[in-house]
Amino acid sequence: MSDTGLTRSPKFEKGAFVQLVKGLTGVVPNVIPFQYNPERLSHMLTPWNPFEVDQTQRGAQAPTVQPFDPKESFNLTLEIDATNDLEDDNPVAKLVGIADRLAALKKLTLPSAGLAGDLINSAVGAARALVGKANKQVVRPTVPVVLFVWGPGRILPVRVTSFSIEETLFSPSLHPIQATVTLDLEVLTPDVFKCQRDITADIAVAAYNFNRLQEDTLAVAHIANNLEAIKGLSPF
Repeated sequence: MSDTGLTRSPKFEKGAFVQLVKGLTGVVPNVIPFQYNPERLSHMLTPWNPFEVDQTQRGAQAPTVQPFDPKESFNLTLEIDATNDLEDDNPVAKLVGIADRLAALKKLTLPSAGLAGDLINSAVGAARALVGKANKQVVRPTVPVVLFVWGPGRILPVRVTSFSIEETLFSPSLHPIQATVTLDLEVLTPDVFKCQRDITADIAVAAYNFNRLQEDTLAVAHIANNLEAIKGLSPF
């Protein structure tokens, strides 16, 4: 959690998810800040393995070939708690606990026409059901691109691939008051947007490329800061 309890602790940035929803006037970001930053962030890279091809073709391509960026994924756990809000007499927390926060996170996995658009679609669907016309299939949009924001040094387009909630405390009306949300995220590389040409894809690719630029800059700085050690190790 970001609050260390120390009076002179540095101020932590809040991590967040930013859902890029296409609206009538452009992109409408749905920002979901973390109540508490997770204490641990698991990060995995899975490079393409040229040796997993048909062994009869072994040696047909260089063992160092990397035709696309490695598959990159994150795993994180969010703690959500309405205790302080209830003590502060927050009306939303008193009514639904943390159900509103869980609903906002769940929308990361669902097709969306924006917050207002989803409400309209739901109302239309309910009205059609009342008049016996619910059999007409409604074409829904795709899942919006999500940006995983972990400070200014890491902003990446992702797709939520796994989502689980463990609710641990409830109000008298059985709304959750405390919960743990575990998410798996897969980073969306520029090549996956080849068939998508719109503003959200452009933002996603720009975010990915900017993150790569920052990593490349840090890698160069690391070499510059370790020139003496590198000279000592070089066999040439």
